Amino acid sequence: MPDAHLASRPDPEKVGQRKGLLLAGGAGRRLHPMTLPVSKHLLPIYDKPMIYYPLGVLMLAGIREIAVVTTPRDRPAFEALLGEGSRWGLQIEFLEQPEPRGIAEGLVLAEPFLDGTPSMVILGDNFLYGAQLIKQLRESAAEEGGAGIFGYRVRDPRAFGVVTVDENLEPLALVEKPRDPPSPWAIVGLYLLDGSAPERARRLTPSPRGELEMTDLLRGYLDEGTLRLELLGRGISWLDTGTPQNLLNAAHFVQLLQERQGLRVGAPEEIAFRMGYIDRDALCALADELADTEYGEDLRALAASDPRTR
Repeated sequence: MPDAHLASRPDPEKVGQRKGLLLAGGAGRRLHPMTLPVSKHLLPIYDKPMIYYPLGVLMLAGIREIAVVTTPRDRPAFEALLGEGSRWGLQIEFLEQPEPRGIAEGLVLAEPFLDGTPSMVILGDNFLYGAQLIKQLRESAAEEGGAGIFGYRVRDPRAFGVVTVDENLEPLALVEKPRDPPSPWAIVGLYLLDGSAPERARRLTPSPRGELEMTDLLRGYLDEGTLRLELLGRGISWLDTGTPQNLLNAAHFVQLLQERQGLRVGAPEEIAFRMGYIDRDALCALADELADTEYGEDLRALAASDPRTR
């Protein structure tokens, strides 16, 4: 994850006391047969499980209360990997989605957890990296009311939700996986939602494929004039790692950054330490758990250094 802003901790009041929702359900059909026995979100992106990367985005945005939505089959594996989050200074809960009935259904399931609180929602197969990313997230998270989305320019938007914009780069329309895309701006799987989002999701009509569509939920905010759009620039990288090619691309990207910079990408232990969620002793204990690995050695070196210099 981006290191340029790791030493800068967000003001909890400016973050708006948001809770995090990490969506890690679904069948992962685009990654079959790899995902027949295991959730795609547990597959590795280079040296870490996929889910570590979106979890790190929430952590860097200043969010410490997080619910993970997964399937009944995969829940034990996620609980074994993440626990209740205390090792990283977090509070993690798990919610079950028995069938893949859409992204917006995750909000319905999370309604008791959110309890009227604004949220930051991220899809578990989204990989985001960039020096300006966290600054944009924190500034957007500080906005109250309505919903916020992020647009990213792609060569072929047909596989994504697409947002069209006016001359002032304000959102005009949302289209789900269009055959003839009206815009190059794909909607990133990261959303900022006010406390009314679960109730709005419950009122949605399932799409022809039987799912509560996130695009339909966001369109309600757009119609009310309360949908904000942030366009992510060239300095930020985004991948939907739900395909074999993008999973491999992300792994190569992480490998290259770590080998050239000597810095971990998406390590929750490092993020927790730099954000002040855990102290040096706790970081050393986490490093001991990963003894005899390069990962553990890097954590121990971090604990022995001043994090502001790395």
